[in-house]
Amino acid sequence: MSHRCTIESPCTPSVDEAEEAERAERLARYAKALGHPARVTIVRMLLRLNACFAGAIVDELPLAASTVSQHLRQLKDAGLIQGEIDGPRICYCINRDALSDLKALVAGL
Repeated sequence: MSHRCTIESPCTPSVDEAEEAERAERLARYAKALGHPARVTIVRMLLRLNACFAGAIVDELPLAASTVSQHLRQLKDAGLIQGEIDGPRICYCINRDALSDLKALVAGL
């Protein structure tokens, strides 16, 4: 459904404003998390491998372990990845629900 904006008839939102604000917040959180090429590379790697230990991610990137750790934390804080402790290591994987949410939000732009 399209809306026509005129001075006499201003545009009215087609969805609840609170719901739209919440969607915008989620999209911005995901976009911020993906706003660095290293984080995009990490997401692509995890999609390709299904799961990966942090050390293997560090080995694949030309970055210090502490920098990779910061990138992983930002992706995890945004909800795009999940980390599970496996002994002394952390195994990361994509949060498929969040990825589906991101795809839907981008498609709705």
